[in-house]
Amino acid sequence: MGEASAADGAGRLVTGEAVELGLHTAKLPSRALAAALDGVVYIGGYLAVSIVLTVATASMDGAAVAAVYVGSLLLVLIGVPIAVETLSRGRSLGKLACGLRVVRDDGGPIRFRHALVRGAVGVVEIQMFLGVIACIASLVSARGRRVGDVFAGTLVVRERIPVPRAAGPLPPVPPWLAVQLAGVDLSAVPEGLWLAVRQYLSRVHQLDPQVGWSMAERLAGDVAACTGAPVPEGTPPAAFLAAVVAERQGRDARRVFGTPVASPVDGVAEQGKGRGAGTPPVGWVTPGAVGGVRGEAVPEVAGGQAPQALVPPSPSPSPSPSPSPSASSPSSSSTGFAPPA
Repeated sequence: MGEASAADGAGRLVTGEAVELGLHTAKLPSRALAAALDGVVYIGGYLAVSIVLTVATASMDGAAVAAVYVGSLLLVLIGVPIAVETLSRGRSLGKLACGLRVVRDDGGPIRFRHALVRGAVGVVEIQMFLGVIACIASLVSARGRRVGDVFAGTLVVRERIPVPRAAGPLPPVPPWLAVQLAGVDLSAVPEGLWLAVRQYLSRVHQLDPQVGWSMAERLAGDVAACTGAPVPEGTPPAAFLAAVVAERQGRDARRVFGTPVASPVDGVAEQGKGRGAGTPPVGWVTPGAVGGVRGEAVPEVAGGQAPQALVPPSPSPSPSPSPSPSASSPSSSSTGFAPPA
């Protein structure tokens, strides 16, 4: 990365190029719990090593025993944490239990030099001063970093982020309300208010009912003040906001695609948009066009012309019956034989 990343108010990492990394920094409580778990594990390991060394160094003099104990203490409290963070890419046992991880400033995995600097500085700010310096530095830092993180160029992030509940479907907009808002001027509503309304509608199922109702009333009042269309009496403010947003989306779709969007509230009259005045909708014939008889549904003619009424076929004249041979006048046959009179 060309520039160091920064954190916004929500603790999310944003680079110098305004690219969000999708990582959330860990705060002091979770980091303190992870450090306490790591401390318990390391102290338990040191006690186990001390027992083994006590048996192994029974025949050695005092200076050698002291050197072995100091070496084992440094190995367990400094060497082991550095090795664990290097091999696990920033996940110690305590951090793994708390869902934390050490990463670089740019979000990448740490290496040995990062773990070495963190461990060396941690001896002073955590072990020698019992974590007081680390707590103060973490509280002061916007990203919750201690002194070792600042020198190493690292930070601790949260890997397990709570997933918000999926928003349930909004109730359908009443047809009469959609018809009432069809001619309302929405151009005076600012974009900031549209954004607030959309965010409220997407999270309405996650809010407390009383809080959600008060927010809906405030937003509906602001929208009504901008549009000049008051909220109908007895209409929930959330339904009014949903209807206004649906109306704007429909207008945007008609403006972009240039075709009318089918609306369930307009009924058959929606089919007549774009045609001449008095043109009947598709599939219908005006009563009385053909003897006052309603014809069948016909497809629309290309070019936007009105459909022609179906005229029932006129009855064809029935053919006159041909005379039977017995009723015809006697005539001679082709052989010239004439029957006797």
